[in-house]
Amino acid sequence: MAKPSAKTPAKGGRASGWRAHAWRLTALLLISVLSLQLYFVGRIALMVVLDPQSTSFQRSEIWRLATEQHRVDWSQQWVDDAAISSHLKRAVIASEDAGFAEHGGIDWASVRAAWQKNQRAEAVADARNARLAQRPAGPGGKPRPQAMAKVIGGSTISQQLAKNLFLSGERNILRKAQEMVITLALETLLGKQRLLEIYLNSVEWGEGVFGAQAAARHYFRVDAAKLSPSAAARLAVMLPAPKRFEKNPGSAYLGSRAEVISARMSAVALP
Repeated sequence: MAKPSAKTPAKGGRASGWRAHAWRLTALLLISVLSLQLYFVGRIALMVVLDPQSTSFQRSEIWRLATEQHRVDWSQQWVDDAAISSHLKRAVIASEDAGFAEHGGIDWASVRAAWQKNQRAEAVADARNARLAQRPAGPGGKPRPQAMAKVIGGSTISQQLAKNLFLSGERNILRKAQEMVITLALETLLGKQRLLEIYLNSVEWGEGVFGAQAAARHYFRVDAAKLSPSAAARLAVMLPAPKRFEKNPGSAYLGSRAEVISARMSAVALP
């Protein structure tokens, strides 16, 4: 007697099984993303009444100093909004985000302008690299160094805070999208005054120097409340590259740029 043959699953059944599996994976992914957003919203909601003890960027800096230099020289002291000079608030807004009081967290015009400028910079770098590729190799047959486009961000103060509080420094579309979601949550739950207070107490002003009070003591030997307009302008100008400017705080560039910021400060409306 012949043995009964095993039935082969129908093609339609296999396809249906794969679709069900794909839907389960999609649902799991959506639940994970939603849970992560709720985690961020919960953390931000606590900041209404509780000052954040540290940021993601600060923790990464502590790790870097501990592993690279085998020491952690750290200076930070939280001070309330009233204990931060209004000159510093105006200087930082004038330097970093002139539309801070008006926008909803993301300045789309600045984002578009930064994207266009980055596109032009990449085109210039690509053209230069194409010319270098046609030239003979450098001494010893080494390839000539490639030109790199200087990328600018166009981020608002709110976006900078979102990144520093929760995210890494890598650049990709998913991290940028997450930054924007956190930015909108910060703006919605905290408001401008509280947001600026947290930013000024956590932003980097040099290697291991974080917050307005630490920066005021480190560079000018005064409290953050007593910063003069000129001192505030100098601190504000340092923010894009604090470690670089810390090495030469009396540079001519920093001084001339601070004069520009000082001239703009009177026009800044505080939140």
